[in-house]
Amino acid sequence: MAIRRIGQIFVDLGHITDEQLELLLEEQEQQPGELIGKIAEEMQMITDEQLVQALAEQMSLQVIDLGDFSPPHEVISLLTETMGQMYRVIPVRFDEEGPTLTVATCDPQNLRIQDELRTLLGYDIDVLVATERDVIAALARHYDSDTETVESIIVDLENDEELKKAAAAVESDGPLELADVEALADSAPVRKLLNMVLLLAIKDHASDVHFEPFEDEFRIRIKADGVLYEMVPPPRHLAFAITTRIKVMSNLDIAERRLPQDGRIELTVGGHPVDLRVSVLPTMFGESVVMRILDRSVVSLDLKNIGMADEIMAEFRKVIEIPNGIVLVTGPTGSGKTTTLYSALSELNVITDKIITTEDPVEYDIEGIIQIAIDPDIGVTFASALRSILRQDPDKILVGEIRDVETAEIAVQASLTGHTVFSTLHTNDAPSTITRMKDMGVPTFLITATVEAILAQRLVRRVCIQCREEVEATDDTLLELGLSRDAINGKKFYRGAGCDICNNTGYKGRVGLFELMIMNDELREMIMNNATTDQLRDTARGYGMITLRDAGIAFAHDGTTTTEEVIRETIVDA
Repeated sequence: MAIRRIGQIFVDLGHITDEQLELLLEEQEQQPGELIGKIAEEMQMITDEQLVQALAEQMSLQVIDLGDFSPPHEVISLLTETMGQMYRVIPVRFDEEGPTLTVATCDPQNLRIQDELRTLLGYDIDVLVATERDVIAALARHYDSDTETVESIIVDLENDEELKKAAAAVESDGPLELADVEALADSAPVRKLLNMVLLLAIKDHASDVHFEPFEDEFRIRIKADGVLYEMVPPPRHLAFAITTRIKVMSNLDIAERRLPQDGRIELTVGGHPVDLRVSVLPTMFGESVVMRILDRSVVSLDLKNIGMADEIMAEFRKVIEIPNGIVLVTGPTGSGKTTTLYSALSELNVITDKIITTEDPVEYDIEGIIQIAIDPDIGVTFASALRSILRQDPDKILVGEIRDVETAEIAVQASLTGHTVFSTLHTNDAPSTITRMKDMGVPTFLITATVEAILAQRLVRRVCIQCREEVEATDDTLLELGLSRDAINGKKFYRGAGCDICNNTGYKGRVGLFELMIMNDELREMIMNNATTDQLRDTARGYGMITLRDAGIAFAHDGTTTTEEVIRETIVDA
């Protein structure tokens, strides 16, 4: 049955007239994406209560007045404050028979809320409708006085004797009872801790969450801005329960503890989709789990937003428009290579060109681009996929990574037959990429015939603007940077003192360093004559290439980053 439009329900309930509905629809056209109920409220055509009544009518749900309603503490405790605030729901009652948790929400049209609470909590979810004002007030009333933290949850876990006994029974040397394992993984304290860790990591724009078992402890570390930070470790006896809970959420085999497994969890947090890639690896003391957080709202796939200097951006834009040839982006894992290439493809994504990608794995889906996931287990490698792609009549091709000579040779052949090929390599800087390709076995004449440009990049942490302060560079720092006192000419450097905004790290966010080497006749001739990496670098600098180290020093002078970050992420220019 088709859901009735909310505007028509307003009319049917007598809240507005047909003429007012016409006005609302005209206003909605001026505010694309805005909900008509919100617009009606802003224009004072309806009240909060009337909107809730109409939403309940539309979704065939009941209305609840949260004004004087006070759920039992044990029901409130089933949902952490973080989850309540993020999903804007308040627990109302719990039925153990289902088990079913009933929640009040001001956004009943968002059906994902039910699905994700079901995934995170492990209960069936029933929904009632309340006003936004009442939900916010109820959250403040029931949670603010006793805010839960990861630390407080861990203290409760350590003092939970029943949980200790259950964990000891499961970890004993006897046969593994799957029913006991599932019961332990589904226990409310374990779910609560894991949900809190995940939601905090997503909220802090972390890229990964690591769950690491050791002989005497179970460590949880969160990677934010490229650096790992340790959280308060949970009790060691819960390691198995937590990793099993993650496996349940990502639909992995909980009985298999000897082989690596990969899975994924899809969530919508705060109104935007978040994809969690889960990797489980057996170790000496249990299973190590790493969750990669892919949050589309954090990564903006637009070349304007990746932080390139204007002059490098102008050159790079010219390069990606070439009709054929190879464009390489190089750097270590986690240096933003994929984001740069996705941003370039998004800009090139026009109706007149066919773009096909091969990736391991496909990290973000881009509408209008054919994307192929690599799976070596079934024989879908970069090389085999690339061969098939060439029969699909593409204009531009992205090869996730050139890992071997076979993939490199097919990429070269593709570029020689009129395709633009984008790919990545792991090298220290742009000039050393040539040596790497030679080492892989690609003939020198093919390198000079196909490679058009190489972009090397790194990510360095930004100095927190709130607590930034000037510092004097020490002699040791200048020596490591390859600078003299005269060379810096009195210029200042900066650091973050540490504040609440940056969690006392002195850093907030990251920025890219870029080194673009565009091939020309002189460089090609030098490559044919087996010039060294240093010689190539010197010549490229003569044509205006800014090295990673130079870009980093410029950022250190203007207060964008610190000298420590530049030294950590870049190599000394010869």
